[in-house]
Formats: sequence, C-alpha cells, structure tokens
Amino acid sequence: MATTIQISKTLQTALKKKKIYENESYEELIWDLLEDSMELNEETKKNIEEGRRDFKKGKFYTLEQVKKEAGL
Repeated sequence: MATTIQISKTLQTALKKKKIYENESYEELIWDLLEDSMELNEETKKNIEEGRRDFKKGKFYTLEQVKKEAGL
C-alpha cells in the first residue's frame, strides 16, 4: 500500500541531489540510503573477520592469480 509523506523543500532538494539518475524514484533513493545504513548480519561479520585472519596469514590471491585461474 502506497502512502504519502510530507517533507520540506530543503529535504526534497537534498534528496534530488542524491539521485543516481534523473528518473530514480524517491522510494528507490530511500531504500538505497537505508541499505547503506543497515547493520551487517552476523554471517557477513563472521565472513569479514575470517577474511581478515586469512589475509594476515598470507592466505590470499593476487589479481593476476585470479585472472589466470579464470582464464582471462
């Protein structure tokens, strides 16, 4: 169900400046802004920490190694 909200002209101007493309809806824009501020879930935090530990141990691939493995 759609709803209407009231915002000031100042906020509307600021939101317009944040749009990635001219026809982007305010809903799309607000979702993007919310996504940027959402906390990472526990699984993602675990994966990031695991990656940091692996990197410190020297367990990583260079870009060249990845390209070679991918056949690029």
